[in-house]
Amino acid sequence: MGKYERLGEFLKSQRAKEVPMTFGEIERVIGSKLPPNSPQYPAWWSNNPTNNVMTKVWLAAGFRTEQVDTKARKVVFRRVESSSAEPPPSRAKKLGRHPLFGALKGLAHIPSGVDLTQPADPDWGKVYE
Repeated sequence: MGKYERLGEFLKSQRAKEVPMTFGEIERVIGSKLPPNSPQYPAWWSNNPTNNVMTKVWLAAGFRTEQVDTKARKVVFRRVESSSAEPPPSRAKKLGRHPLFGALKGLAHIPSGVDLTQPADPDWGKVYE
């Protein structure tokens, strides 16, 4: 079990749509101190899943952060409605390809006899005096 999994379990057990917490309450739930810089940077509390490990935990529990007040050391976790939850990863992500890979397939026609390896302008790069 990871350091922040207790927060995820705590949030899942809540029935309210909003769960206001102080940073101290979060520390009591996880049984450890928050990272030294987390309380002073609002970006640490963003809902970007690549942000940090704790962000992934509250997102996986079905919550998003709102009303982050770093000076008062408070945050509100709001339950995410199931319809607005993130869609499942696309097939392109599973294959490690960009989602637009192959999007233009079949839209360009290259006439026969055209050599795509030759420069379009044969005089390109020549120095004129």
